[in-house]
Amino acid sequence: MRNISEYCHSTNLIGVATACIASSLFNENPKPLHIAGTRESASGLFEQLTGQHSPDDCGQLFQDYMCVVFGFETEQRLGDDASGRRRYRNSYLRLIQDWGLDSNNAQGAVLKGWVESRFGLFPTYHKQPIASFSGKPWMSYIEEKMNSRYHNNCIYMQLDLLYEYCQWVIERFRIPAKSHKTLYRGVNDVDDWIIEDENKHQKIIRFNNVVSFTDRRSVAGEFGSYILKVEVPMVKLIFFNELLPHHALRGESEYLVIGGDYRVNLQR
Repeated sequence: MRNISEYCHSTNLIGVATACIASSLFNENPKPLHIAGTRESASGLFEQLTGQHSPDDCGQLFQDYMCVVFGFETEQRLGDDASGRRRYRNSYLRLIQDWGLDSNNAQGAVLKGWVESRFGLFPTYHKQPIASFSGKPWMSYIEEKMNSRYHNNCIYMQLDLLYEYCQWVIERFRIPAKSHKTLYRGVNDVDDWIIEDENKHQKIIRFNNVVSFTDRRSVAGEFGSYILKVEVPMVKLIFFNELLPHHALRGESEYLVIGGDYRVNLQR
């Protein structure tokens, strides 16, 4: 999918052309992004958040709100239903945890599907490169992202709230940065990702529609022989280490970022 038009839906839920937000130019000159109707639908949550005085207090309030609204239990299960079977309730926390274990599992497909639905960006990789809409990789992705086990309990709505909460925290507390954050990603090969080769070290690379970074160069170096240094705009941040008091991605200081074309500094 080298052509940008083949990488994007014509519509999204953020009110900005997908081709625009997918571009490196947008990343360098970002504008605020909001998923239509999300803050309005949870106005009580965001009103309560304004009365909190620290990121930790806000994070605890958000997690308590999500637990009550979406009916989470400790192990994400309810009691026996009428048929005697136990019913699984998916949660944004479980999705994040499973992404950290394997971004190419069914839960990873759900997260990629959410970015596709809300921001209009098609995934370019799921288990293997996705080169067309008629091949097996695309069909496998579609099948997994629609898996009812991982696509229940209004999971897209949960992720909508997570993104809007993340952006609210950035606006309020200016963490992890006000505008851009320097992040790193370790890879073994970049040839298939390069959109524009500016010079030996400066490239424009097309990332998958959702991608993980770290703010620790040493951690990135553990995942590949090349290190990509990227200035990520905060409006494309879905999740970061200090966002919530309880989550499973702390070990590698992981950041979940909406993909697209990024100007990167290639290091070894």
